[in-house]
Amino acid sequence: MSVGDRFVPLNLCVLTISDTRTPQDDSSGDYLCAALAAAGHRLHERRLARDDRYLLRAIVATWIADAAVDGVIVTGGTGFTGRDSTPEAIAPLLDKPMPGFGEMFRALSFEEIGTSTLQSRAFAGLANATFVFCLPGSTSACRTAWEQLIRAQLDARTRPCNLASLKLRLNEK
Repeated sequence: MSVGDRFVPLNLCVLTISDTRTPQDDSSGDYLCAALAAAGHRLHERRLARDDRYLLRAIVATWIADAAVDGVIVTGGTGFTGRDSTPEAIAPLLDKPMPGFGEMFRALSFEEIGTSTLQSRAFAGLANATFVFCLPGSTSACRTAWEQLIRAQLDARTRPCNLASLKLRLNEK
């Protein structure tokens, strides 16, 4: 049986970026953890951190250096306020950007929030054979990204192609 014929659970980390949320009211992190578990994936680690680019970079760099981690989902810090620094923190870690993710996310978001989607700097890419997705902080945005983009791409059964099936080939030389 090839990997594309069966579901392969991935080890995923969830990081919420917020200067105001606490573990008790992190609805976006709660949603992502529940959604990935419902899809059959495993939560490797979950963190909540303030919006500080060097702290964010250190957390995500540690996860992408861990061979047991298949993917990282970051929520928050993708807007335009002075403290929003997720793209500046995480983009330098990427070996390969995935421009189609941000483009598709904003196209889908336009249907929900109109031109406000222009303020989203959501993005994704690959770092050390680890998938990295950076989403806005709202639970609605996390739901859109997970349900319409990420879930299917992290399922090896998705046709005609998906990210999960590439996992074994990401370190090819």
